[in-house]
Amino acid sequence: MGDVFIRHIELLGYEKRFFPSQHYVYMFLVKWNDLSEKLVYRRFTEIYEFHKALKEMFPIESGDINMEKRIIPHLPAPKWFDGQRSTQNRQGTLAEYCYTLVNLPHKISRCLHVVNFFKVRHDDMNPVTDSQIRKPEVFLLPKDAKKNSTDITGPIVLQTYRAIADYEKSSKTEMALEAGDMVDVVEKSENGWWFCQLKNKRGWVPASYLEPMDGPDESEEQEPNYAGEPYIVQKSYTAMEEDELTLKEGDTIEVIHKLLDGWWVIRSTIRNVKSIHKQRRKQISQETYRRNSRKYIQSRRNMKENFQNKANVIMEKNEPEENKPKAQPAVPPRPSKDLILNRCTESTRRKISIDRHDEPKMTP
Repeated sequence: MGDVFIRHIELLGYEKRFFPSQHYVYMFLVKWNDLSEKLVYRRFTEIYEFHKALKEMFPIESGDINMEKRIIPHLPAPKWFDGQRSTQNRQGTLAEYCYTLVNLPHKISRCLHVVNFFKVRHDDMNPVTDSQIRKPEVFLLPKDAKKNSTDITGPIVLQTYRAIADYEKSSKTEMALEAGDMVDVVEKSENGWWFCQLKNKRGWVPASYLEPMDGPDESEEQEPNYAGEPYIVQKSYTAMEEDELTLKEGDTIEVIHKLLDGWWVIRSTIRNVKSIHKQRRKQISQETYRRNSRKYIQSRRNMKENFQNKANVIMEKNEPEENKPKAQPAVPPRPSKDLILNRCTESTRRKISIDRHDEPKMTP
């Protein structure tokens, strides 16, 4: 017995691989007592051999002596030929097996045989692949698979993200990135670290270094819970920015919104959750983001185009007004004869005086 043990095993789905020959492996997200989460891949034949060895180690609990005392779950033997249908159909049984396994008495669930089997192997981080053979096909298990174990997804095209800055890994479980790398996201964790694959490399990378190729998928974010979910602070945290909150160990808080990049909203304040690597979330500078992010550049371009479109619309609206006939100026009142006589030429004055003499005169 050791200090390391497994808290939970979640079956994520399975992969259809084509190297060195076509075969299937199950994907497990293993959550350990140190709050770390590891993704491991196992063939069903391996799982069944593990199961047989576990039964031999604990004959009473496996029911070999008395079936009524059996607590180790049953697991069907692999078929002579395991195809995609059998791989898919046994997912419900396998998920239930893992759930029961970690809830067995500690002498079984925390024994070295269980711990060693689910530890990360070299092949889990760097699977043997051939660049000339097509990439593995991923089949994910729905979140409500326990309710509908037969409702399995079709082949999943993993979301592709682009690295917007270089990242140097600080542990064996992480993966280094270069700006412009195109990675496929296998698992998104709420702590801000995502498990990704790049060709034949796999590992955890900080989500803040990635941007989606087709715009952010906001549907993946959980809806805010304005009623609040109570949490207890496990480690003190000092605010680094204006929109953060300083927390002390033992404080009781209410979480409103859990974001996929690892930051949680607490009554209009944001804080950083504990990383799986026990370190603060990796951040990139705004200058680097603006220089390398295609999403940012495209948004600026769209903003400029929208501004130009609005200017064109304003010009089009103004053009009809300019083409309209201008209003005629008001005609001033006609000047009186006396004013005309004062300002007119001598010839005009003589003409007016002659016209006056020719006018008929009225007599009483």
